[in-house]
Amino acid sequence: MIKVVVIGAGSIGFTRGILRDILCVPEFKDSVEFTFTDISQRNLDMVYRLCKRDIEASGLKTRLAATTNRRAALKNANYVFSVVRIGGLEGFQTDINIPLKYGIDQCVGDTLCAGGIMYGQRGIPAILEFCKDISEVSAPGCVFINHANPMAMNTWACCKYGYGVKTIGLCHGVEGGHWQIAQALGLKREEIDIVCAGVNHQTWYIQVKHKGRDMTGQLLEAFEQNAQLSKSEKVRIDMLRRFGYYSTESNGHLSEYVPWYRKRLADIRKWIDLSSWVNGETGGYLRICTEGRNWFESDFPNWLKAKPFKFTPDQRGHEHGSYIMEGLETGRIYRGHFNVVNGGCLTNLPADAIVEVPGYVDRNGLSIPIIGDLPLGCAAVCNASISVQRLAVEAAVHGDDTLLRQAMMMDALVGAVCDPPEIWQMTDEMLVAGEQWLPQYKRAIAEAKKRLARGPLIKTRRNFKGAARMHTKTVAEMARHAEKARISAAAADKAEAHRKAAMKTKK
Repeated sequence: MIKVVVIGAGSIGFTRGILRDILCVPEFKDSVEFTFTDISQRNLDMVYRLCKRDIEASGLKTRLAATTNRRAALKNANYVFSVVRIGGLEGFQTDINIPLKYGIDQCVGDTLCAGGIMYGQRGIPAILEFCKDISEVSAPGCVFINHANPMAMNTWACCKYGYGVKTIGLCHGVEGGHWQIAQALGLKREEIDIVCAGVNHQTWYIQVKHKGRDMTGQLLEAFEQNAQLSKSEKVRIDMLRRFGYYSTESNGHLSEYVPWYRKRLADIRKWIDLSSWVNGETGGYLRICTEGRNWFESDFPNWLKAKPFKFTPDQRGHEHGSYIMEGLETGRIYRGHFNVVNGGCLTNLPADAIVEVPGYVDRNGLSIPIIGDLPLGCAAVCNASISVQRLAVEAAVHGDDTLLRQAMMMDALVGAVCDPPEIWQMTDEMLVAGEQWLPQYKRAIAEAKKRLARGPLIKTRRNFKGAARMHTKTVAEMARHAEKARISAAAADKAEAHRKAAMKTKK
């Protein structure tokens, strides 16, 4: 039997999707067993019951277990998926709301900027504990598949400090942009061949071909002439206009990674569109996650009454994890985009950085081709982010708040909005707010508390809600449109939001 473990299995969309995708592979129906683990017994129980019902409805004998004992879950594991959010929604709120006081307006805040940096400080110590357990109790050669953001930081920490555990970082951003490019060009996605390379969430479509014909130079005009995309993707189109290549991540995500589009609060609205949270809404992902979690907990009995998943090839999703397993176990070749140590694949990015690049999987393992130089401007954008990632990783591993503050200063949007004293005070506030998840910063947090108590403090926007904040719906409000709320809760990942936006454009 192949043992698959999901850490953070209380996640609504990811866990059920991972199980479905794996069981859609014919060879895996009778040869894979699953163990779910989470720190929340309640969330774990709900997802376990839902997945157990799916398995039984399909008449499969697949074994499924659930436990809050992570180390026991990891015993003899062959594949481990991490979908954790350390600090949960409570920690996520501090990532968004504290920087807002200083004028830093984020849409997502889970990859770079102030929120992404602090998210990494919470996540990296935990994910290294996962690696330690895997190295000690899992099967030899166990593959650790990280879905958790900040993707590059987490994967970097695992590859450098993760006890030798084989780690691959997986994201769906490349898929989402691929859908959009197809819509803009008016072509079928499967007819478009892409080469995408860079760092996670700042990966560039450096080659776009249709039946061997290079279409890269036609993208700007195609996006500008598309009625919907020209409104929803203003930041991405402007980056395409100025750097020559389209970027993977959503309009809202991309806008918070660079210094130009969210630094003046009065100008944010001209760069974003509120038809979907992914386009730039202030705290948009926090809102959708909060609504989704609250609705799932309230509506759970109806989920059990709904039609169960079917484990047939046509129901398989687009996440890479099951395809990696299929390649390694069956020898079928799979081509995807993976987050791995650069090692010379992109020759004008640092060799030790985590890059997102094309790769191939078969029984021989994961093979990464040499891409060469990124276009110079694209490389400059990526190198700026890599510097922040490097500082943040070392800060998280060593509990070094000087490196943490330097990461904040070097971040593109934080540096565009705040001066050094503001950054120092904001970092103090974020450290104190996250104390329960930041054991490596015990000394630094004690000193931060003293500074904040002693003052004088820099004046901040204490009640500021952001340039484009939308109301977080209550369960009662969502109940008025129950089916829409159910779909939103199920689509817990950002790729689904990208894909649906693209399909809406097509229609």
